[in-house]
Amino acid sequence: MAATYQIREIEITDNVEIKSVIQNLFIEMNLPLVGTAYSDPELNDMFAVYNDNRSIYYVVSDGCKVFGGGGIRQLEGADETYCELQKLYFSPQIRGLGFGKQVIKACLDFALTAGYQHCYLESKAELHAAINLFRENGFMPIDAPIGNTGHHACEVQMLKSLL
Repeated sequence: MAATYQIREIEITDNVEIKSVIQNLFIEMNLPLVGTAYSDPELNDMFAVYNDNRSIYYVVSDGCKVFGGGGIRQLEGADETYCELQKLYFSPQIRGLGFGKQVIKACLDFALTAGYQHCYLESKAELHAAINLFRENGFMPIDAPIGNTGHHACEVQMLKSLL
């Protein structure tokens, strides 16, 4: 029987599993562990980090296990009109099933209601499928980073106007 997945807001009990999904992807794809989301201290308590009225994190779950997610927060070091699409990562079991597109849509819908005007993201050039997904959702490459994410190992920066 096929698993039934749902997209829902993060709960405190999801912290350990979503951290594992994110960090396992970096190891699986042989991506840098320093200067990327892999080493972000907020991975230890994602529920708390995204628990305010201008932030949200969605997870994909089958009711028992978390298989990935993505979120929106104000872009660190930028004005309040800029948010960042953050920590959009999925386990191999659900990649290619359309959850990336669904989570991005939910995040962008939230960003609009939270009053953001621009959505920024950073990625790695090796993540071709993710970059194509971002392009399909209206993100355009830009020449330099915005804000202060601390992700110096991410050479791809993209921006989308929400207006």
